[in-house]
Amino acid sequence: MKLPTIKSLYGRIFAIFWLTLMLVLIAVLMAQHSDPRQQHDLPASAKAEYAKIAEAVSAKITSGHGSFQQKLKNFQRKQPERGSIKLYFTSVDGEMLGRGHHGSSRALKNFVTLADDPDEPMQRLYGRWMLAGPFTIEDSNQQALMYVGKMWRESPPFYVRILDRPFQLLLVTMLVSTPLLLWLAWAVTRPARRLQAAAERVAQGRFETDPDLEKGPREFHQAGASFNQMVTALNQMISGQQRLLSDISHELRSPLTRLRMANALAIRKQGQSDNLTRIDTEAERMEKMIADLLSLSRMQINSHAERDVYSLLELWQTLLEDAEFEAEQCGKHLTYGAIPEANIEGNGPLLCSALENVVRNAIKYANHQIDVTMSVTGTSLEVMVTDDGEGVPEEMLVDIFRPFYRVSTARDRASGGTGLGLAITDSAVRQHNGSAQASINHNGGLTIRLTFSLTLT
Repeated sequence: MKLPTIKSLYGRIFAIFWLTLMLVLIAVLMAQHSDPRQQHDLPASAKAEYAKIAEAVSAKITSGHGSFQQKLKNFQRKQPERGSIKLYFTSVDGEMLGRGHHGSSRALKNFVTLADDPDEPMQRLYGRWMLAGPFTIEDSNQQALMYVGKMWRESPPFYVRILDRPFQLLLVTMLVSTPLLLWLAWAVTRPARRLQAAAERVAQGRFETDPDLEKGPREFHQAGASFNQMVTALNQMISGQQRLLSDISHELRSPLTRLRMANALAIRKQGQSDNLTRIDTEAERMEKMIADLLSLSRMQINSHAERDVYSLLELWQTLLEDAEFEAEQCGKHLTYGAIPEANIEGNGPLLCSALENVVRNAIKYANHQIDVTMSVTGTSLEVMVTDDGEGVPEEMLVDIFRPFYRVSTARDRASGGTGLGLAITDSAVRQHNGSAQASINHNGGLTIRLTFSLTLT
């Protein structure tokens, strides 16, 4: 099994886990070291104070009468019942001399067994009673040990109280680990967000490699490198496919041109005939179809890379003015509202072609009126092109965006169309993360609704 490294995601998780445990353990040990309920060295100031008390007791015991132990017991009994400091005495061997005060004999016995070196006096808190000692009491050649009990009126430190409450200790542990876990979450989600943004760009038709995807933990580095390789392969595949279509369309035009030239020579020699006229008509239709295919392939080659930000006004203003003039020449009326002041990111020729095909289609099939309206809602642009023609059957509204699809009504082969106009529109809109829909309007004509995502400014 390969050992985890800090560059890998699971290595970072492993390191953060143990680092958190180590910090919590250090905090608990430091809190215990500062806990007055644990035995500690006596501070220098208290040590000097209690040493003076021991000297005063030794002087008073020396001046008394009776045995050494009896004098110590008498001294202890004469202490006031209510006082902040109480003195306790034991023999050098640790035997208690007299009874404890305020029930502290049990605590005192415990403390005596832990602290029995006069050269290194200690202190420890038992409930509210702080015990300190031992200190040497001397009388002639005899010695005893003195312990000092002092009422502890201070509240335990906050971190000490936490150790007594598991729930609060858990909260502190979570608090200590939160910054580390936040850093870990940031380290994990940052490359994930970059990968998500790159995937969204691909979904919008922008096949761009991103070097930043190959940064971060090793797992995301590998995923980012694979993603960039996929995007590069898609670019090559799409470009190859479109170039193949362009080459095929271009090669088909040569024999078709020769066919029309031969047909023209036959007409010149033999005169007009229905068969020759039909050949010329079908050849012309095929040439137009190939021209549309060639135009479509040229627009789509590297369209995902050739993107820029355009204002709607500069993109479609001239197109609509030309369409208005063309409608007038056909004896029809085209109206369009104000173009919103907004920007759109994409391939300019494709965006123009998307709207131009729909508008020209409406001019061709309308009886009298064509309306073009644009509206912006948030970051979404909606373009509606409406005509008052004969429309299409309800069940064919989805199929009209398929390449070479034709309906059997007014919009049929007699119109001279190739069946690629709306297919080009649908392809262009999809490449810009939009949608194209058709519906029947209240006049019985066709309404095409194009939806685009706008660029925030």
